[in-house]
Amino acid sequence: MNDLKNSKAPVSTTTINRNDFDLKTDNIYEAISIASKRAVQINSEIKKELLEKLEEFATYSDSLEEVFENKEQIEVSKFYEKLPKPHALAVEEWLNDKIYHRNTEKER
Repeated sequence: MNDLKNSKAPVSTTTINRNDFDLKTDNIYEAISIASKRAVQINSEIKKELLEKLEEFATYSDSLEEVFENKEQIEVSKFYEKLPKPHALAVEEWLNDKIYHRNTEKER
């Protein structure tokens, strides 16, 4: 996963100029589709990474009555909650030309 800590993607919602967003495709729907597919990829990468880190601190008990608050798990979860959302990361990548895309229909 690319370095999430140093990402310049906004944590909150921002307005993006439509003309800048669809400049590469000349079609806003195609640009949104590409960015949304990348957001799904980023989300699955983040989820996989988070689950791996939480698994390191997991404690298993036989009793359902006991609930353990693992401070390490809480800190890891808080870190991931503060990260920019996958769609914001995908939009940042799209605007900075970090997403490779091609239209196979135009190549025929």
